[in-house]
Amino acid sequence: MKYTQNEKILQVTERTLVVGVDIAKERHVGRAFDFRGVELGKRIEFENRKEGMEKFLDWANKIMKANGKESMIVGIEPTGHYWLCFEQYLRENGIKVVLVNPFHVKRSKELDDNTQTKSDIKDPKTIAMLVKDGRYTEPNIPEGIYAEMRVAMNIYERLQKQLNVLKNQIINWLDIYFPEFLGVFSDWEGKTAIATLREMPLPCDVVGKEVEGIIEYWRDKVDKRAISRRRAMDLTEAAKRSIGKKEGRKLARQEIKYLLEEYELLNKQVEEIEAEMAELLKEVPNGDKLLEIKGVGVKTAVGFISEVGDIKRYEDSKQIQKLAGLNIVENSSGKYKGQTCISKRGRGRLRSSLFKAMITIVAKNEEFKQLHRYYTTRENNPLKKKQSLIALCCKLIRVFYAILKKGVKYDGNKMLSDIKREALARTA
Repeated sequence: MKYTQNEKILQVTERTLVVGVDIAKERHVGRAFDFRGVELGKRIEFENRKEGMEKFLDWANKIMKANGKESMIVGIEPTGHYWLCFEQYLRENGIKVVLVNPFHVKRSKELDDNTQTKSDIKDPKTIAMLVKDGRYTEPNIPEGIYAEMRVAMNIYERLQKQLNVLKNQIINWLDIYFPEFLGVFSDWEGKTAIATLREMPLPCDVVGKEVEGIIEYWRDKVDKRAISRRRAMDLTEAAKRSIGKKEGRKLARQEIKYLLEEYELLNKQVEEIEAEMAELLKEVPNGDKLLEIKGVGVKTAVGFISEVGDIKRYEDSKQIQKLAGLNIVENSSGKYKGQTCISKRGRGRLRSSLFKAMITIVAKNEEFKQLHRYYTTRENNPLKKKQSLIALCCKLIRVFYAILKKGVKYDGNKMLSDIKREALARTA
């Protein structure tokens, strides 16, 4: 839900108890205040367990009763993932929870004592004062299908990181024990290359097989159409001239075996999670319509929805643009007018996924390609290529928003409607 600064402030009345909580891994610290900033009761320290949360709720209710308060708003500084369980507990008990920006806490902590001191006792007050002044945001906690998508994207990105690390480890192994291998196989991930690494990973193994033995093995393990006598001869010759390390061969074979097994497992898991993501996308209203945009795949669509959540929460696409940190900021004063740039304040993963997706979309989608060409070559204020991609990311957000919110189909001609016909003809 969207609240203006005034609306946020008006939610804190003289009947409201404002509680600031400093979140930690094991023990949280809370302090309570009224709408003017006067502290009520003593601070509380409680564990990040159900018993501790019950203790906190009992403490807060006693302060509310003693001071005639009717409602409570709890402000927390999102520290890593430690706040999630506490937020869920409060939400389930009907307590309003809001988040304050850690950057705001850092900047405003000196207002009380004019020192840079940061402590578990001081931070709850700073948080509560920010909440009292309406400087907070509503937590965007995905639920239902959107929560499943968020978890799916977390799994997918973790698997991709592990896969990238593993690929580098395999290349590192080849550089040490068989550096000539990549001269014969341009891509070690090909079927023939992987089959070769399983059976004869070291140069001495290749030499022992000889050309005919290599061809015979490939016939059994790989598609016969992929077999090349020339490649088998090149592999044998490369093995004979190899400068690869000769010590530790026994466990080197074991190492590459383990690496290849892990590589196959991770690839299988990636395929499974991609299939799950495709099924999840079908359950989102109008989600499958995003795939009608050429260049937009399942990962892009799911990545966007998993970060944004239910599109009904937003009244305008500019809110999503700000959520992604793509809103424009400037540094100007008087006659001085500084350069504008994007804020980069928001969900970094959303911003990153949009930018990476746009590189592919510009290459494959004709409408976005024309827009990119127009933005970079127009007479007035031509953009640099990266600036153009950022502008197109904002355009993609508006397109996604319209499709998900209104259920309309993607219209390429409408995409180009903001370009004058003469300018479009010049860029075609």
